[in-house]
Amino acid sequence: MAAKPDIVTLDQIDAFDTLIDARSPAEFALDHLPGAINLPVLDDEERRIVGTLYKQTGAFEARRIGGAWVARNIARHIEAVMQDRPAGWRPLVYCWRGGQRSGAFALWLRQIGWAAAQLQGGYKGYRRWVVEQLDALPPTLDWRVIAGPTGSGKTRLLQALAARGAQVLDLEALARHRGSILGAWPDGQLQPSQKAFDTALVDALRRFDPARPVWVEAESRKIGAVQLPEAMTAALQRAPRVQVEVPFAARLALVLEDYAWLGRDPQALAQRLQALRGLQSNETLARWQTWALAGRLTELFAELMTHHYDPLYRRSQERTGVPPWRTLPLPALDAAGLERAAVELLEGAAAHGLP
Repeated sequence: MAAKPDIVTLDQIDAFDTLIDARSPAEFALDHLPGAINLPVLDDEERRIVGTLYKQTGAFEARRIGGAWVARNIARHIEAVMQDRPAGWRPLVYCWRGGQRSGAFALWLRQIGWAAAQLQGGYKGYRRWVVEQLDALPPTLDWRVIAGPTGSGKTRLLQALAARGAQVLDLEALARHRGSILGAWPDGQLQPSQKAFDTALVDALRRFDPARPVWVEAESRKIGAVQLPEAMTAALQRAPRVQVEVPFAARLALVLEDYAWLGRDPQALAQRLQALRGLQSNETLARWQTWALAGRLTELFAELMTHHYDPLYRRSQERTGVPPWRTLPLPALDAAGLERAAVELLEGAAAHGLP
């Protein structure tokens, strides 16, 4: 009979070929370890029933029913997913606390002959580690912050910097949100949960070389429904900041390009604008909703920028109170202009003694 599975710690994960999350699909969807695949030993309904039995009739009845389901589900996964795995395959299995679900799965895999192991502490232990890393990692990195009002091409400038080999953190991509009332991702893409955002952020931070600068866009602490950790916000507030200056016409053209998808559903766009009630006069809000329904996006976004986004940005800059390290005039936001700006930023950092 195969020995009980080894219990391994987070720093040993890279020694394994596959990371298996044995939790239910709903638990996995909320958050999971990077790169993990979901092979649940109990689905969402089975987990609910077992939990109810445990509370109402006791542990034995819950385990009697749940044990049969666990065995059946493990067998299904072995048949569907693992038939081509070689004898030397090394899977690492985890569940909520590193308890019975992952233990049963890993034991079955070891019975077959694979060197399966179980993650100590499971997802709960991993989550504690993520929270610790969110506090510890941001101060260790050398940040460069790109600031500018809506439509200044900050994300595209980050992409141009990345294309030239710079280290770049795209917080809006991780959050799947542009950080404004109209900042939802197109085509109904939902934001990650806060826990999933935290996981993605830690995964990105750990990949950076602390000896080289990391370029990032200035963000408020809240990006849609998710929040930056306090240590990250504090680190970015202390970092050298580049103020991008772009003509209004170029900014408006970029906003119309990036937000054109909102015009596909005028009713939904008008409804989104309701979030500004109390921040704008009823007359202004009614005019904007009329333009939204009529598809007059140029007028709508021009006034949104001048009456809402730009004043918000000016107030945020006043609260920061930190003068920019430098200003960067950007006459146009075409690919050539952004590439020139990226080169200028990287050369300017070196000229000013910044790594």
